[in-house]
Amino acid sequence: MVNPASLFQLGIDLAQPPKKAQAEASGTEVNNVTAGPWPMPAVADDHFITRDGKCYAGTHLILDLWGASRLAEIDYIRRALIDAVEAAGATLLHIHLHHFTPNGGVSGVAVLAESHISIHTWPERSYAALDIFMCGGADPQKSVPVLEMAFQPTTLKVEIFYRGAFP
Repeated sequence: MVNPASLFQLGIDLAQPPKKAQAEASGTEVNNVTAGPWPMPAVADDHFITRDGKCYAGTHLILDLWGASRLAEIDYIRRALIDAVEAAGATLLHIHLHHFTPNGGVSGVAVLAESHISIHTWPERSYAALDIFMCGGADPQKSVPVLEMAFQPTTLKVEIFYRGAFP
């Protein structure tokens, strides 16, 4: 049996019907957008993106860089992330990077108003894994050439996901 209190803590209240049902019961008109498991009301300034006839929360890029360089240089990595944020037209809020020993790997995140860029490096394997997720007007794909130039990988793999898009 599912504990309703646990679901409420996750933001799911079984006692409350979806907003559309509430609006219909009260006779209130709701402007609905099909963007989830049920039609949801349109929200001004929710930073969802509408491109090519598709509405979604944001674009999430997963990057694998093989044969990459400068992956143990924390100040260089910080500058590369700042340059990637600027290229994407995003707003940097904070960067936190941690330098591991003895291999010199770096893990960290650039927290953005539009979401984040995270990085994890394995210099002993010349490998870096990055996640770039952005909503609103920022374009994460513009950060890819900046990161490619910074780390000079021999192989770059990019996967693109449209988060929050309802099939």
